[in-house]
Amino acid sequence: MTAPLPISLDVNGERVEAHVPPRINLADFLREHLKLTGTHVGCEHGVCGACTVRVNGEIVRSCLMLAVQANDAVVETIEGLSDSGEISDLQAAFRERNALQCGFCTPAMLITAQDLLKSETDPDRGQIREHLSGNYCRCTGYQAIVDAVEATAKARNDRHKARAP
Repeated sequence: MTAPLPISLDVNGERVEAHVPPRINLADFLREHLKLTGTHVGCEHGVCGACTVRVNGEIVRSCLMLAVQANDAVVETIEGLSDSGEISDLQAAFRERNALQCGFCTPAMLITAQDLLKSETDPDRGQIREHLSGNYCRCTGYQAIVDAVEATAKARNDRHKARAP
């Protein structure tokens, strides 16, 4: 049995120091050690997207990343994005358009959609579908999710235009 390794990382704005088994993935570390259960584990092969989190500003599949690889990194989960208010408008759009049903894919969909909206302020429906294509949803058929992301982009653009001199 290999001895646990020390790691130090920033998770949702808080410094975390821990000793972890060398082969524990980031998803399991977040869920089991930090009780951040919004990061879901689906396929465990990086295909379904349910485990999506942000590491140093980039979205990653946390089931494919070892916790020790996140040493000295900044990790943001759905809990952090939600608590900070960064995605409150996106969450509201998902609720209003029934873009969440069972909710299993929703945290990763929100993180992935926010990733798109940070880089593309006015995505078309094709761009939205393409960006979300790595996240599986078995309930909604995606239409409502695309509608919610599109509506959020429009609302953000309208707010930006209203503030412009």
